[in-house]
Amino acid sequence: MPSTTVNVRYLVDDVEASISWYTRHLGFSVLSNHAPAFADVALGSLRLLLSGPTSSAARPMRDGAQPAPGGWNRIHLIVEDLAAEVSRLQAEGVQLRNDVVTGPGGSQVLLVDPSGNLVELFQPAGR
Repeated sequence: MPSTTVNVRYLVDDVEASISWYTRHLGFSVLSNHAPAFADVALGSLRLLLSGPTSSAARPMRDGAQPAPGGWNRIHLIVEDLAAEVSRLQAEGVQLRNDVVTGPGGSQVLLVDPSGNLVELFQPAGR
C-alpha cells in the first residue's frame, strides 16, 4: 500500500517552537496545529509529525521506557547549494551539530531543531 507521502514522527519538547523552526528555517508548511500536544508540517512529500510531551506518542511504554526527542536518526533533505544553505542558516542562528562533511557521494551537515532532533542537509556530488 505505497503512498506518495512519507510520514516521520519526531518527539519534541515544544510544539509551537518546533512549528516555528521548521517553517521559518526549512520552508515547511503547517498542515494542522493542536499545540501543545501535536502538529504536523509538510515539505514536498514529507509529512513531519511533531509530537509534544502531552501527545499519545510520548506516553511511557509497558516497560516504563519514556519516549524522548533527540538521537541520531534524522530526516534527510537534498539541497542544491549546501554552502549557501549553511551560510543562510548560521545567519539565522540555527545550531549546526557538525561541520560540513564531504565523502564520495556528496556533502552533508546536521542541523539541530529546538528539541535536539537532527535534520541532515545533503548535496549530492557533482552539484
